[in-house]
Amino acid sequence: MSHINVTINGRQYRMACEEGQEVRLLKLAESLESRVEELRGKFGEIGDARLTVMAALTVCDELLDANARMHALEGELENLRSVRVAATDRARTTQIAVANALNAAADRIEKTTQVLNRTIGGGVAIG
Repeated sequence: MSHINVTINGRQYRMACEEGQEVRLLKLAESLESRVEELRGKFGEIGDARLTVMAALTVCDELLDANARMHALEGELENLRSVRVAATDRARTTQIAVANALNAAADRIEKTTQVLNRTIGGGVAIG
């Protein structure tokens, strides 16, 4: 377990994190600090706790929006997968129908060739 110091709303906090997560935690703290500073610029000095809570609520609002968008995209992805499966099934069915039609046509050509060969008689074979 690692420990780092972060600054949020002008105050230092010693935070614990997993090994290798130090840089991420620092970036998270910097993001929260910039939100606090942005809110301070908009509303002035309205109290440290209130600024921190407002910044946290802003982050939560963005997270909820992102989660809603993610769920919507997951739904779209599932629909696209269903469409792809249906299209694949249709293509497979079409492919089988075309193969059957070609085989039937080949059979008819073969039978016609045999009839012509018998009709023409003992001379030249066709096909």
